[in-house]
Amino acid sequence: MTADTDVATADSPAAGNRDPRRRTSASAPSATSRILLTAGLAVAAIYFLFPVYWLVIAATKSRDDLFGTSGVTLSDPQLLTNLRAVVEYNGGIFGRWALNSLLYSGVGAVVATVLSIAAGYCLAKFTFRGREALFNVFLAGVMIPGTALALPLFLLFSRLGLVNTYWAVLLPALVSPFGAYLGRIYATAAVPDSLLEAARLDGAGEFRIFATIVLRLMAPAAVTVLLFQFIGIWNNFFLPLIMLSDPDLYPMTLGLFSWNSVTDRAPELYTAVIAGALLSVVPLMIAIVSLQRFWRAGLTEGSVKG
Repeated sequence: MTADTDVATADSPAAGNRDPRRRTSASAPSATSRILLTAGLAVAAIYFLFPVYWLVIAATKSRDDLFGTSGVTLSDPQLLTNLRAVVEYNGGIFGRWALNSLLYSGVGAVVATVLSIAAGYCLAKFTFRGREALFNVFLAGVMIPGTALALPLFLLFSRLGLVNTYWAVLLPALVSPFGAYLGRIYATAAVPDSLLEAARLDGAGEFRIFATIVLRLMAPAAVTVLLFQFIGIWNNFFLPLIMLSDPDLYPMTLGLFSWNSVTDRAPELYTAVIAGALLSVVPLMIAIVSLQRFWRAGLTEGSVKG
């Protein structure tokens, strides 16, 4: 009687659901699903990497080969010659544009990251009147595109006399609503209240707690915000276009655009624009590859907790 009961229990659907091997087998994707998923990812990878491949090939060509040969095959490569022409053209103005881009992106990303992490930490761990309303303002800021704010910023900075200065591009870059949003989510998940209370009982002030404990615990989120902000500022084109008129203040995006706009009068700039575009994406590639393990951890941590 007991054996029959055991057999019946083992054959029941409930018992089958409790068997890890059966559950794993049932939930595992089929071979067809894996093939379709792999094929879809391969197509997506080709879609995103093909422009980079074209850029690398085009940057190696002379002006005649650029328009007279296929865009996907090499033809008499002269990459170093093109890069030298970019660096030496017009007294080396491209180097100044590169330094300007590094200034805007580096300073803007670092300051925006610290402010965003501090704001997110405060919104997550401190209770004060209007906290949720302030958080909703940050959410609204995430949804408003930067191009919609460019003209109001120009009018404001024009009144302040900041147009055509470094501050016209740098000041808007110091604020990141997405960074504050991510900072709050991550702080809620990764910063224990008990640890903060223990630090306060030991006599640590709020600034010391933030600098020595919170920043370390929120390092993945900070790197994520830093990387996103750096890329966003580096690729920013519309705001510098509106704010700047002095070529010495241009970032690389606006500088290459100015070269491209005069290629009808200076055809030799075709190769310079393409080689300059290749140089402009190299820092972004280095940043993404070197920091990917941090920002992936930051995104996944914030997505499963809180």
